[in-house]
Amino acid sequence: MKNRVFRGIPASSGIVMGKAYVLSREIFVPSLARKTTEEELATFYSAIKSTQRDLEGIIQRLKEQKSHEGLKLIEVQLLLLKDPFFVETVENYIREGEGASYAIHKFIETLKTEFETIGDPYIKDRFLDIKDVARRVMRKIEGETGELSYQEPHVLFAHDLTPSDTAQLDKEYVLGFVTETGGKMSHTAIIARALGIPAVVGVGGILKEVKNGEQVIIDGFRGVVVVAPDEDTKRTYEKRIREYREYEKKLEKAKELPATTIDGKEIDLTANIEIPLELKPAVENGARGIGLYRTEFIFLTDDGLPDEETQFRYYREAAEMFRDLPVIFRTLDSGGDKILGWQYLKEDNPFLGWRGIRLTLDRKEIFLSQVRAILKASSYGNVKIMLPMVSSLEEVERARELLEEAINGLEKEGRHIKKPVEMGIMVEIPSAAILSEHFAKHVDFFSIGTNDLTQYTLAVDRTNERISYLFDHVNPAVVRLMRQTIDAAHENGIWAGVCGEIASDPVAIPLLIGLNVDELSLTPALIPQIKGIIRGISYQECVKIAQEVLKMDSARKVRKFLSQELLSRFPHLENLLVEVDND
Repeated sequence: MKNRVFRGIPASSGIVMGKAYVLSREIFVPSLARKTTEEELATFYSAIKSTQRDLEGIIQRLKEQKSHEGLKLIEVQLLLLKDPFFVETVENYIREGEGASYAIHKFIETLKTEFETIGDPYIKDRFLDIKDVARRVMRKIEGETGELSYQEPHVLFAHDLTPSDTAQLDKEYVLGFVTETGGKMSHTAIIARALGIPAVVGVGGILKEVKNGEQVIIDGFRGVVVVAPDEDTKRTYEKRIREYREYEKKLEKAKELPATTIDGKEIDLTANIEIPLELKPAVENGARGIGLYRTEFIFLTDDGLPDEETQFRYYREAAEMFRDLPVIFRTLDSGGDKILGWQYLKEDNPFLGWRGIRLTLDRKEIFLSQVRAILKASSYGNVKIMLPMVSSLEEVERARELLEEAINGLEKEGRHIKKPVEMGIMVEIPSAAILSEHFAKHVDFFSIGTNDLTQYTLAVDRTNERISYLFDHVNPAVVRLMRQTIDAAHENGIWAGVCGEIASDPVAIPLLIGLNVDELSLTPALIPQIKGIIRGISYQECVKIAQEVLKMDSARKVRKFLSQELLSRFPHLENLLVEVDND
C-alpha cells in the first residue's frame, strides 16, 4: 500500500528521502548454558577486557578521523564498563547460579524495571546508555559483533540505536534514521542533532511495516515517517526540501550577525547543552554563549560522584571554547527521580521531593565540590552559576554563603578566581515567579525554565499521555508568570532569560520578545532558525502581540493567534508544516 504514514518523536530536524535499510539485530536470546562458576566469571572478565579493547580501538579511530562528535561519549563508555555497580551485580548473579550471558541480561532487565518507575524522560533515556555497555559485553560472550554494516546511502531503521552506534554513523551512507524506542532527550537523539542527521524516534512497531529497499521519507521537523510515498507526496516533500535548503543558506549568511529585531532590539541567543558533544555545534551555529549547561551528564556517567578535578576539566573546556561569552553552569539538578551514578532514591512524589538545590544544600560536600570546580574554570572564561528548583529566599542565602566559603578556600590555596562570579536562579517553581521581585534583590539574573514552570503551574505531567494535551507553555497562566518575572528583574536592574522549550518554539518567539526577555537559550541546531525570526520582526510588533496574548483566557486561543501572527510575517514557514494523508 502506498503512502503509509507513521508518527513518532521528532529527534533531529531535517527531511530526507531514500531507501530503507532495516537493522535486524534486536534482542537475541542469551545463552542459558552453564559452566562452573569460575569458568563463567572468567568468561565475563574476558568479555569485559575484549570490549574495553574494542572501545579503545574506536577511540583511536575517531581521533585519527578527528571526529570529536563521538569521542567523549565513547570515553564515557569506558567509565561505565568499569562501574562497580555493573560488574559486582553481574558477578553476584553468576555466583547465584546464572551463566555469564544470562546474568548480564538479568542485570539489564532488572534495571529496566527500575527505570520504568522514573517519571523524568531525560533520566529514563539514560537507561539506553547503560544498556549499550552491558549488551556490548553480552555480545562478546555470545560471539556476535552487533556492528552496523551497509554499502549504499540509506535511511536506517532499528528497534533502537545505542549512543555509541550513533556516534559512529557515517553521514556518507546514513541519510537519517528511525527507531522504535527512544526520546527527544536521549543521548542518541542529542548526538543525531550534533551530527546533523535527521531522526525520528519512538515509532512503535515500525520494523514490521517497512522492508529493505522500500522508498521512505522521514521528516525530523514533525516526527513523520512515510513508507512507499506516492508521486504527489514525493513532489510535496521535494519542494519542502528545496525550500528549506534555500532557507538554510539565508540563515547561514546571517550566522555571524546579531539576533536584532528590525527596529534594533537585540536578544542574546545562547545554547542549552546536555553533553559536551554539543559545544562545537553551539559555536558553529552562532551561539552567544551557553545559557544552560546541564551538569547532570557528568554525574550520571562517572564512576560514582565525580571528583572536583574531573568536573573542572569539563567546565574548563566549555569556558575556554567561549572565552568572553557567558557560560552558565546549572548546579546539579538531581535527586528524587534523578540518579546519582546508577542509583536513585525512591520517593512517592519525586517531582515534589528531594531534588535540585534541596539535595545539594543538604549534601553540601556535593555543592562545594561542584562550585569549586566552576570557580576554578573562571580563570579560563566568563562563567556564571545557576541554582535549580529554588523555592525560597533561604535557599539562595545558604547557597551564597557556600559560594563565599568556596571562594575563600580557593584563594587561601593560591587559586586565581575571576570575580565577581555571578549567581542566578532558575525560575521554574510558581513561588519563585510570584516572589520574583524579592528574589531579584538577592541574585544576579533569572533564567525561566518553562518546562517545569508549566508543569507545576498547570499540575500536568507532560509524560502522561492521558493529560499531556493540557501541557502548553503558552498557557495564559504561564505567560503571566513569565511577564511578572521579567518585569521584576528589570525593575531591580538584573537580566532575565528563558531556557525552557518555549525558546525553541517559533510561534512563541514574538511573544517572548514582546515580554521584553533579554536572552533565549535553546538547542544549538535551532539557533539559526530562531535568529531568522528575530531579525525579521520588529520589537514594537512583538509588544502588541504580547499585549493581545495577555488578554486571552486559553492556551488554544493563544497558540492559534500566535501561529497566525507568525505565518502572516513568515509565510515561507508554512511549507515546513505540510500534513500527509494516508491513502
